[in-house]
Amino acid sequence: MIKLKFLALLIAAGALFCLCSPAVFGQTTSADISKKAGETWNAIKAYGADKQKEAVAHGKALMKEANAKIAELEDKSAKASGDAKVQYEKQIKNLKASRDNASAKLTEMEKSSASAWDVTKNGFADAYKDLHQAYGKAVEQFK
Repeated sequence: MIKLKFLALLIAAGALFCLCSPAVFGQTTSADISKKAGETWNAIKAYGADKQKEAVAHGKALMKEANAKIAELEDKSAKASGDAKVQYEKQIKNLKASRDNASAKLTEMEKSSASAWDVTKNGFADAYKDLHQAYGKAVEQFK
């Protein structure tokens, strides 16, 4: 019951985060992003093997959100020039590499057996946390 409430709260927070205007993103601190990453990491790790489909669906939603955030940075990069553009492109390249790693871990988690569940689940949780923290660093750099 507590896990379901936590998951509902986490999903609501994620939805709110996604729906915020770009002006609010500018106010997001690295501490806020780290906190959300930690909460998401804990939520993913809380899933048991019996909730594999739910965990994978949650992971896919997180990856969709990450792709949207990367696309926002790409839009900003397209409008930037000079050193700012170079920095955006560097950060985007790093984010895409982290995203690809997290996506691969999500695929492993989706295909895992019950006996490999904890290892693959933790692998995705760690990869997603790394991706989210990399995004936080990128946002912080371009304030």
